[in-house]
Order: sequence, then C-alpha cells, then structure tokens
Amino acid sequence: MAEPLYMDAEITPNRSLSRTGMFILLCLVGAANGIAGTVFWMNGLWPAPVFMGLDVLALWWAFTIHNRALQPERVRVTPAEICVLRKDQPVWRSPTAFTRVALERRGPGDSRVRLSLSGKAMTIAAALSPAERLEFAGALERAIADARLGVPR
Repeated sequence: MAEPLYMDAEITPNRSLSRTGMFILLCLVGAANGIAGTVFWMNGLWPAPVFMGLDVLALWWAFTIHNRALQPERVRVTPAEICVLRKDQPVWRSPTAFTRVALERRGPGDSRVRLSLSGKAMTIAAALSPAERLEFAGALERAIADARLGVPR
C-alpha cells in the first residue's frame, strides 16, 4: 500500500520567453544580421557576415543553456519523509518527524524557504515571489504537521 501524500507541489520557474517567442526572436535577429551582413559583404567587408552569424549562434546557445537551467522543483511530503526532486532526481531526503521548515527574511521583500535537519539545510522554492514563498512555507509546515500526526488524507 502506498503512503499518503500530504503535499506534492511542483514549482515551475517563470520563463520570460516561450519556445515560440525564442524562435521568432532568433529569426528576427537572424534576418536583421543577414541583411546587414549582405550590405557589409557587398562593400568588401567579407568577415562581418561570419561574425554576425556567430552572434546569432551565440544567442541561440545562451537561450538553450538558460532554458535547461530552469527546471521544475517538486516537493513531496509523506508520513515517512520529505523529498525534494529536481530534474526528477532526489536532491534532499529527510525524515518528516525531524525536518524543520524556516522562512528566513533577509530584508524587505527578500526571503527564502529552508528545510533543515541536523545542521544540514537546503533552500527551496527560490523561483517563487516573496509573497508566494510565505504562502508555500505555511502550506509546507501544515503538510508536515499533518503527516506527523497522521491526519487522514
């Protein structure tokens, strides 16, 4: 029999540009560089189009690396453990009974949610806004309390 889940939250970072938007932007930059490169080439400046093409390639590479870094984070709470997964790989596992949740306020509008156990700590929910972090920390604390008490789900 599977353990009940008291929380199964997926935190997905906000992407400022969708895949379609990235494609459109790269096409526009490529077209502008292609036109300017043609003008340079016709005036005898043949290295310029090569560097302009490298510019578009570097922009594509930067977007690709950035989008790979924005992976969702999943937080699961069961009566036995709290598990944090990134890229579907566990990065934190701790017993529910001994794990603490702390909302650390570092300044106005700046806070972080941390799980801690025996001197080890991990920051989670960094992709959320400060108000959302506060709400998430409260929900996580309630889920842990319910899991500790064995409140039926």
